[in-house]
Amino acid sequence: MYVMVAPCILDPSLRAEGITRDEDLRAYAACLKRCSAFGLEVVPLPCAETLYLGKNRTPGTFTERLNTPEFELLIDRLEIEVRQIILQRGEPLCIIGADSSPACGVNTTWYSPEEKMNHRGVFLSRFPDIPAIDAFDFARYRVYLAAPLFSEAERTYNEMIRDMLATHCFEVYLPQEAGDDSASRHHDAMEEIFISHCKALKDADWVVAIVDGADADSGTAWEMGYAYANGVPVISLRTDFRKAGQSEDVNLMLERSSVVLARKEDLPHTLISPLHH
Repeated sequence: MYVMVAPCILDPSLRAEGITRDEDLRAYAACLKRCSAFGLEVVPLPCAETLYLGKNRTPGTFTERLNTPEFELLIDRLEIEVRQIILQRGEPLCIIGADSSPACGVNTTWYSPEEKMNHRGVFLSRFPDIPAIDAFDFARYRVYLAAPLFSEAERTYNEMIRDMLATHCFEVYLPQEAGDDSASRHHDAMEEIFISHCKALKDADWVVAIVDGADADSGTAWEMGYAYANGVPVISLRTDFRKAGQSEDVNLMLERSSVVLARKEDLPHTLISPLHH
């Protein structure tokens, strides 16, 4: 499998002067790390803006800089080149773009100085048949799976969720594989497990929490609260049809601090999987 990427993800110097932030560089590095972790070959798209305006250019919108017959002819030619690559290699998993870019935006693009529009940039718009995902979304792939792990059935279910997410190129931290799998723990082991889990929660891009049962597991509930307090988005999976109250699927505090799903099949889309975007 391979992905096509906006060329600035590989070479940020291709971007207009002064617009690249530290968080952009971290996101681009995480995109490439995810590709490496899951064996995804990275194929850069041509940089239409650089070819037309050159490097070391000042920022500009589509109407200011690119709305010309010459640029239209350039992206006609570049589209043919990209289509030829796809014909030879097969369809990519997705295109990783850069939001706000007049050429390679995915969800947003600067159309004019007055208007940032909610659609693809002018070059990515040439490939409506290929799924596209913004670099900041693709960069978020580390999942902490918070779940009860005290029975064989629970541990097997957790492993199944982990394996499903792995097929969507998510790296899953599974507490039962980090030493949290025994009823007999001495003090030092408990401290190591606690420190390991807290670090993994802080490093995670997402927390997926299994909240089935008459009430959510207390450890899972704590992990959800810790993640929420640290700004990590939480997705709750509750396949249990019992209600916690007249208007609640699960405990109110857990429900209000997470997105609650009733089907495991909805997890990939909610986590912005590159296979479902």
